[in-house]
Amino acid sequence: MSDHYERVKIELQQMKEVENEAAADGEQLSPASVSSIPAEVSFTARRDLSRSSVNGRSRSKSRSKADGHERQVNDKELPDPTAQKSNSSQGQSRVSNEPNLHIKGTARLLKGKTAANGHVETCVRQTDGKCEHHGKEDGSKAAKKRRAVTVDTSKAKTSLEALKMSIRQLKWKEFPIGRRTACDIYWHGVSFHDNENIVSGQVNKFPGMIEMLRKINLSRAVRTMQELFPEEYNFYPRSWILPEEYQLFSTQIRLLKDNDSTLKPTYIVKPDSGSQGDGIYLIRDPADLRVISGAQIKQAVVQDYIQKPLLIDKLKFDIRLYVLVRSLEPLEIYIAKEGLSRFCTEPYQEPSQKNLSHVFMHLTNYSLNVHSGNFVHSDSCSTGSKRTFSSILYRLASKGVDIKKVWSDIIALVIKTVIALVPELKVYYQADIPPGKPGPTCFQILGFDILLMKNLKPILLEVNANPSMRIEHEHEVSPGVFEYVPSPVDEEVKVGVIRDTLRLMDPAQRKQHATSNTGGGSPEEAIVVETGSDEKEGMADSLPSLCLKQVFPKYTKQFHYLRVVERIAAIFLRFLGVKGTMRLGPTSFRTFIRNCKLSNSSFSMASVDILYIDITRRWAGMLPDSREAGMCLQAFIEAFFYLAARRFKALPLREQVVLLLEVCEGALEGQSHSEKPRTHRSHTHPNPASSQTSAATTFSSPALTRRRQRPLQLSAKANTEN
Repeated sequence: MSDHYERVKIELQQMKEVENEAAADGEQLSPASVSSIPAEVSFTARRDLSRSSVNGRSRSKSRSKADGHERQVNDKELPDPTAQKSNSSQGQSRVSNEPNLHIKGTARLLKGKTAANGHVETCVRQTDGKCEHHGKEDGSKAAKKRRAVTVDTSKAKTSLEALKMSIRQLKWKEFPIGRRTACDIYWHGVSFHDNENIVSGQVNKFPGMIEMLRKINLSRAVRTMQELFPEEYNFYPRSWILPEEYQLFSTQIRLLKDNDSTLKPTYIVKPDSGSQGDGIYLIRDPADLRVISGAQIKQAVVQDYIQKPLLIDKLKFDIRLYVLVRSLEPLEIYIAKEGLSRFCTEPYQEPSQKNLSHVFMHLTNYSLNVHSGNFVHSDSCSTGSKRTFSSILYRLASKGVDIKKVWSDIIALVIKTVIALVPELKVYYQADIPPGKPGPTCFQILGFDILLMKNLKPILLEVNANPSMRIEHEHEVSPGVFEYVPSPVDEEVKVGVIRDTLRLMDPAQRKQHATSNTGGGSPEEAIVVETGSDEKEGMADSLPSLCLKQVFPKYTKQFHYLRVVERIAAIFLRFLGVKGTMRLGPTSFRTFIRNCKLSNSSFSMASVDILYIDITRRWAGMLPDSREAGMCLQAFIEAFFYLAARRFKALPLREQVVLLLEVCEGALEGQSHSEKPRTHRSHTHPNPASSQTSAATTFSSPALTRRRQRPLQLSAKANTEN
């Protein structure tokens, strides 16, 4: 027994390193919780280790308590080892028939073991009726590994109720008013900067995501991809950015009507930073654009309006899908298997001058239609003004629609959109967390709003950086008096999304999960999220399978060739001279030209300076709110396109850009061999395979034109509403 006591003393000393954490948690183990253990219990071994490790830390909250506890152990009468052996022998046959490892014994034995060394000593194998236990080292490691994940919800705001429910289901620890010591996960309600003092852990927002998903920036990012890949990105509507492209918009609409007087196109106007349908309206003529103070046009995006959407029960609807961007490097994207379908509340008619102002007919925003007298709150997932997306798919399938093809097109739309956003997101990330600076890792749930055309083609309406995660709605019980009523449809979809996002971000599971669910495949194939045995043990047994399915890197082979702009961004990041900056100075731009060997007798360094000044000045006028001087990423991309067209004439733009990328990457790679490269945390790397794939493809793209002159003409018109 003396050896056992010595082992107990050493165990308690090792656990002192987590005493501060236990004290911060404020946990206490009551005598009732110990005495309530039944005479015979059967839990999985890993789950017992997790619970008992928490109890062990709770019992040694301070130095005085730990010392008193150790004295209590030394004075306490331990269970009779003969009885222990007998109990183990009696339970041997039951243990051998169980698929998982179980603990058998009496309440006295469990209580004594826990009090002695701070965790349940789990039987790991049985030989001749005798139990062999983990030693002090293995037990200590297991206790630390399986400690409960901590979540700071002090900034969660509107997603708080669904988040609390998810944390309870996972049996994790919530800190609703924050915590003095670091948490594993920080859940912010608005942006990455909700809490500026995080230096570790994981945050559910990316720096710059709000900025990138404003209407204008999203349109610019997708437009860049449309210039390179017009066919692949024809799911986004033709767009004009106001006020800078007002004259262009007016001219194109006038020419369109002059060529065909019978055409009466309709356009939708969306404020740049608007949300929940605020400020959205329809027009048929540029003169109908609203102005501020009768002088200046608001910053907004004007887009083609889809006049023939798919209708259900004669009503227009859109789809809200939840997408998890788990990391930028490597890029990981998950799509929720279930989404929401949000219906208008007035039967749809094609737009005319009489019904342009009928928002309940044309706009699918929940925040607008909920105020309609025709809005129907339903407890059913297949009726009412808000339904599950699966109920729509079932209805379409009953009419013979190939819903597998619909899902395939939606998955492709999501992947392509995220690929368009990643380059600038990496620039934002490095600006907020420069190389060498401690900081958290990031993930984020995005809300994709998608409209199905009558021919079932999906059209991207917009992407929301902060999709609503509320699982209740307001109900007016009397005039002016409202109460919150649970929404079964919202709860079914949103709680699963948040819970399974947390499961994927569990620090103990990230390494195992990162290596699973990769490989080739086709979007038409059913995506099943499989977990290894370690991951299954680490998650609560009662939880359902993951509702999030991985689509990237699962489908890397199909979409990797699209990541051309990301390679340009990698070069841009390489030459940023100052940590934390997002703009390229003139000296850095000259260094880029020199190191990539792009100057010659016909393109001198003086010409380089003129190019830099011309493009930078123009983009400074388009970004009036910017406080930082220099060349932004979008301006650098324009300059790169210009250099590519100058160097490789008479080739399609995409081929020009790929060839120039190969020149630049080859020159920089040769330079890195001759001198030590400057370390950057750019979250990207050149991929020779992608350039080989792109170069081997037959390209067809319009000749290079100035990117500011006109938006790309798409064959399919598109409609956008929130």
